[in-house]
Amino acid sequence: MDFFNCYVMGIVQMLTGFYFFMKFIQKRVRLSVYFLFMVSGIIVIRCIPGGILEFLAYTLLLVAVGIFIGHADWKAVLLYAALTVEIMQFSYGIVNSLSSILYPLAFLVFPKTAGFAFMILGNMASLLLAVFCCHMVWRYFSYLETLKKQYVFLILIPIWMIFFMGEYISSIIYGSIVTDSGGMVADANHYQMFVIQVLGMASLFCIMFAYRKLLENVRLTMELSLLEQEEHSLNQYVEEAKARYEKTKSFRHDVRNHITVIKELLQRGQPEQALQYMEDMEGMAEELSFPCSTNNPVADILLGNKLGLAKSMGIEVRCLLSLPYPCPVRDIDFGIILSNALDNAISACKNMEDGLEKYICVAGRIQGDFILLEIENSYQGNGKFKSGTGLSNIRAVAEKYHGAMSAKTQGTSFVLNVLLIIPQHSGDISQQIP
Repeated sequence: MDFFNCYVMGIVQMLTGFYFFMKFIQKRVRLSVYFLFMVSGIIVIRCIPGGILEFLAYTLLLVAVGIFIGHADWKAVLLYAALTVEIMQFSYGIVNSLSSILYPLAFLVFPKTAGFAFMILGNMASLLLAVFCCHMVWRYFSYLETLKKQYVFLILIPIWMIFFMGEYISSIIYGSIVTDSGGMVADANHYQMFVIQVLGMASLFCIMFAYRKLLENVRLTMELSLLEQEEHSLNQYVEEAKARYEKTKSFRHDVRNHITVIKELLQRGQPEQALQYMEDMEGMAEELSFPCSTNNPVADILLGNKLGLAKSMGIEVRCLLSLPYPCPVRDIDFGIILSNALDNAISACKNMEDGLEKYICVAGRIQGDFILLEIENSYQGNGKFKSGTGLSNIRAVAEKYHGAMSAKTQGTSFVLNVLLIIPQHSGDISQQIP
């Protein structure tokens, strides 16, 4: 029975924890690694006495596999190794305390089979509880590994404190075990230990939940700050578009007077003065025109500024974009897409080596109820790129209009495609957004 308890169930417990640990850090390993881990677990069981040293050895084993074999980030490895060990410890501690409470009652009724039954059922219940808790962590919290890792120690420190406090309390309660004539443990407050173990497990999930909320708040704060900056820039574009519109309106109002002046100069036989006057008019018209005409004044201003900046950096620019106006898609949403996409494109071209072709091409068209946008730029990155906040903002806008976004590399080019849905019979797209 000791062999079954120590080796068979001990190995099953270790392998179960290892399986979920690899899921937490989002890595896959071969079956040979599981076998190697099992052998290492047996060595830990045989060579290291039970208690805190065994748990520490198991934690270090997980950390070693996660870093050297899984090649995962060391902060995430430390976090999930400690979390895995804690869950396994508390799961078995809860069931063992509950078994110690119920065992005296069962021993009085079934003295011959109570020990064996409690051992089998206790191990199975402990394993099921551990699997359930690990599954909940994997489902709701393991994605945190992809977020800001500088906050990992905010959760790692309290997790380790809970672990050491649990071991300390356990050593006080179970440190000097006294058995009575029936072989049952006496002078031990199992109710107290059961409550402590349950509170320890609940504390782990409370910490994880608080950590999740913290990272969500950090992410939302950063995105809000970026969106506020973009909104400020887009408001400037809107004001500039309004100013251009007023100038254009004024110019159109004065066109008749300009024609009258030119006609009068020609009638007086002063063609040179008339030609000079027409050149001045051409300059005024040039100031009012947009380098890129999309049929959307805000987009024209934004593209003019961004592509003008790119052109001044020696980047070849092309614009083949046509947008509906007016359109159910808000101007600020078009601005978020174009500004983020062009900022990323300019940054990618800027980071390329000198002598390589650098270009940015903005294209798009209306097709039925869809607006299709494509921003392509030269790219040097061996086919790998990091999806940052800019692409996340673009994706959020696309999803707002029930569309989609895709980003991929094609050789030395990076292509961003955005699909927006604009129902022709809807006056306000927001009415269709759940």
